[in-house]
Amino acid sequence: MDLATIIGLAGASGIVVVAVLLGGSLGLFLDVPSMLIVFGGTIATAFIRFGMNDVLNSFKVANNAFATKLSIPEQVIKEIVSLANIARKNGLIVLEQQPIADPFLKKAIMYCVDGHEAEFIEEVLYKEVSLTVERHNLGRKVFSGMGDSAPAFGMIGTLVGLVQMLSNMGDPATIGPAMAVALLTTLYGALIANIFAIPIADKLALRSQEEERNRKLIIEGVLGILKGLNPRVMEEFLETFLPPKERNTGGQK
Repeated sequence: MDLATIIGLAGASGIVVVAVLLGGSLGLFLDVPSMLIVFGGTIATAFIRFGMNDVLNSFKVANNAFATKLSIPEQVIKEIVSLANIARKNGLIVLEQQPIADPFLKKAIMYCVDGHEAEFIEEVLYKEVSLTVERHNLGRKVFSGMGDSAPAFGMIGTLVGLVQMLSNMGDPATIGPAMAVALLTTLYGALIANIFAIPIADKLALRSQEEERNRKLIIEGVLGILKGLNPRVMEEFLETFLPPKERNTGGQK
């Protein structure tokens, strides 16, 4: 579970709700027609911009912003170094019996055990990384597009409300409430974009970068095992993927 996403989403929403309650009634900020325009319009535009499967899959990808299953890179490095020591002493075939936590690392090691050439393994694994990043980027673009559309539909709803208000100018008592309802759509659009859609898109981009880094680290480590690199040298090389303060060897403390 990503506590940062949960805390941020709950905190931003809570601040808005508390501000509303301190200034009046929460019921004043609830309007079904305004919600239909903003929420419905935002989702409908996403289906226009992207394919149906792309939009539906984007909500599955969004789960990465709340619950990530990424391996910790420091642990991956330790696991690769341990496998390198075993392979150096007993050969690659022994690695088939070793428990490997990371699925991508296990797949890469199985390619080695099966006797594939280093060039083939490198090409296949980097291709998988590229396609994975491409899928993640599509999910991120869907949420980024929603972040663009929500404020626009908020403005559309406001204009619709103003037209309805101006058409009923004969009754001054209705002008104030009608204006309030018209402005609610702008508020809804801003909230959807800035509390949900855009932050989720940014978090998905971050998760994609982290996964890409992990997988490239694994590829380089597996290629190092095939080349028979000294495990200590390999560890120092793989730690270049980490920030200097997180390295155990050769980095700044």
